[in-house]
Amino acid sequence: MPRWVPRLLITIVLIVIALFAGYHILDRLRSLIVLVGISFFLSIALEPGVNYLSRKGWKRGLATGLMFLAMVAGVGLFIGLMVPLIIDQVSRLVTKLPEYVDQASEALARFGVDFSSAKLGEAVQNITADLNTFAADIAGSIFGVGQVLLTTVFQLLTIGLFTFYMTADGPKLRRTVCSVLPRERQIEVLKVWEIAIDKTGAYFYSRTLLAGFAAAVGWAVFTVVDVPYALALALWMAVLSQFVPVVGTYLGGALPLLIALLESPGKAIAVLVYVVVYQQLENYLLAPRITARTMALHPAVAFGSAIAGGTLLGVPGTFMALPVAATAQAFVTTYVERHQVVDSPLTEEPPPRPSKEDPRRPAAGG
Repeated sequence: MPRWVPRLLITIVLIVIALFAGYHILDRLRSLIVLVGISFFLSIALEPGVNYLSRKGWKRGLATGLMFLAMVAGVGLFIGLMVPLIIDQVSRLVTKLPEYVDQASEALARFGVDFSSAKLGEAVQNITADLNTFAADIAGSIFGVGQVLLTTVFQLLTIGLFTFYMTADGPKLRRTVCSVLPRERQIEVLKVWEIAIDKTGAYFYSRTLLAGFAAAVGWAVFTVVDVPYALALALWMAVLSQFVPVVGTYLGGALPLLIALLESPGKAIAVLVYVVVYQQLENYLLAPRITARTMALHPAVAFGSAIAGGTLLGVPGTFMALPVAATAQAFVTTYVERHQVVDSPLTEEPPPRPSKEDPRRPAAGG
C-alpha cells in the first residue's frame, strides 16, 4: 500500500469529524448567531445618526445611548398604544357577537339555514365541559408561558446589549476585523461595510420619516372621521406600510378599515378613501423625493427578499430583507463588470407611446 493512502484516509476521517462537530456546534449556537445578526443590522441602522452626532462634538457612547433610547421609546410607544386597542376591540367583539350572529342568521335564513344566537348559546352550553378541561390544560401550561416570556425578555436584552456595543465601538470593531487582513482585503471589507451602512441607514431613516408623516396625517384623518384609537391605528398603518414591503399598505389599512366598519359603514368608506388617496400621494409625490438617494429595488425583488427573510429568520428577517437586498445590489453594481447587450428581439424594449401633444404623432387618416 502506498504511504499516502493511510494519511489520506486519516485526513478524510478528521475532515468528516470536524464537519460533523462544526454542524452540531452551529446548530446549538443558531439562536445566538441570529441574535448577533439582528444586533449587527440594528447597529448599522443606528450608525449614521451616531456618526452625525459625533461630528457635532458628542461622545460616541453618549450619542449611541441617545439613538438607542429613541429607538426603544418608539417601539415602546407603538406597543403601549396597540395593547389597549387590541384588548378593547376584542372585548367589544365578544359583547356584540350575539348581535352579529343574529344579523348573519337573518341573511342566512333566506337560504334556509337556521343559525341564530339561541343556537349558538345551546352549542356553547354543550361544550362547557370541554372548555373547562381546556382551561385546566391552559392553567397547567402557565409555567411554560412564563418561561417563554422570560426567554423573550432575555433575548431582547441580549440584542440591546450587542447593538449598543457594536454601535458605540464601531470603529474599534472595524479595526479589529481589519487587523487580521492584508491591506488589499482591508480596503474591500471597509468598502463593503460602508455600502451596508449607507444603504441600511438611508433605508431606516427615510422609512422612519415617511412613517412619521403618515402617522401624523392618519391621526388627523381618523380623529376627524371619529374612529376610536385614532393614534394607535395611525401608527399601525404607518409602520406596516413603510417597513413591510409590497403588502404592508394593505395589511396596515385593513385594521383601521375593520374597526371603522364596526362603527358605521360611512366611517369605513371614509377610511378606505383616505387609504387609497394617501397611498397615491405617497407613491407619486413624497416617496420619490425622500427616497431618491436611497435604494431602488424592483417590486418583485423586494417581495422575494421579504419572503426569503421571513422564511429564514421570521419577522426580523422580513424587516431586514430589503436593506440586505439593497446592499447586495449595490455590491454587485460596484464590483460586477457589465457589457453592452447585443441586439435581439428578446432584449428590445417597447418604444414609448406618443402623447396627444407629441408633434411627431401622425394625424388621423394620414
